Amino acid sequence: MSNRVNRAGLQVDRLLADFIETEALPGSDVTADDFWSGLSTLAHDFGPRNRALLETRETIQTQIDDWHIRHRNQPHDHQAYTAFLNEIGYLVPVGDDFEISTANTDPEIAAVPGPQLVVPITNARYALNAANARWGSLYDAFYGTDATDGVPPSGPYNKGRG
Repeated sequence: MSNRVNRAGLQVDRLLADFIETEALPGSDVTADDFWSGLSTLAHDFGPRNRALLETRETIQTQIDDWHIRHRNQPHDHQAYTAFLNEIGYLVPVGDDFEISTANTDPEIAAVPGPQLVVPITNARYALNAANARWGSLYDAFYGTDATDGVPPSGPYNKGRG
């Protein structure tokens, strides 16, 4: 028995289709037909581009894997590795400064005052700390709830909750 249903020419998992049609869409002023038609249009319009991007990603990943295999018994040469990543297009030159408009952005980002840290986005740890300072820790938000079905919090760490 197939777990897929046809929606506007797309093969969709039955559970996802049921969720969209019975829980996500009601009250949104979007009909199921409009939703599936729009998703089908997006999938067909952007499918070829997405496939090409995935092929590029696979090519770059293969080149990186091959580089590491070729250099496995050598000390890490940061300059050579960075030059290699630039050469294959994995790293690109830093572009000009730019501004982003807050039009059509959620008020939590565009207008609601909150603590903000100005950090270089090139350092993931700093960026995560800045986001956590603004909205609180996503980790704490998840593990401080009952989202992990049936396993109550029991102190600073609970093996059952992860």
